[in-house]
Amino acid sequence: MTAWSEGGAGQEALPYPYYIDIVTKRYFDGVDNKDMQKVLDCFTEDAVLTEVTSNTVHTGRDAGIKAMFAKLFADFSSIWHGNFVHTADPQSNAVCSQFTVLITPNGGDELRYENCNRFYLKGDKFHRVYVYMSGDNLLKEGDA
Repeated sequence: MTAWSEGGAGQEALPYPYYIDIVTKRYFDGVDNKDMQKVLDCFTEDAVLTEVTSNTVHTGRDAGIKAMFAKLFADFSSIWHGNFVHTADPQSNAVCSQFTVLITPNGGDELRYENCNRFYLKGDKFHRVYVYMSGDNLLKEGDA
């Protein structure tokens, strides 16, 4: 059996609407509502999330990724993702999403970002996520 690779051979295609649903109705809805369990349920146990523009890597759903989201949720009073444009590729089990982020630091003014994420799934969960931000990295390392 071939080892898993991003977009590599052996991927099981999911129905196109599944990719949109996991990105918007589960993952980003969980982030916007600071629902940690809903967010983590989208990832495999050994997932890796990389904020590419600063080369910040968060390894493991229950360690690095969870700690990063705990810090994000604590540091910002309001988070909103919308204006989505998705391109899903069921054959490679991946989806790319462009979107707007409106995020307000505690005690600060609202920031606007135009971001793009590339999600590679293993089965029906995110296994590798690449985040491209239009501004400073907001996905800092948390205390694991």
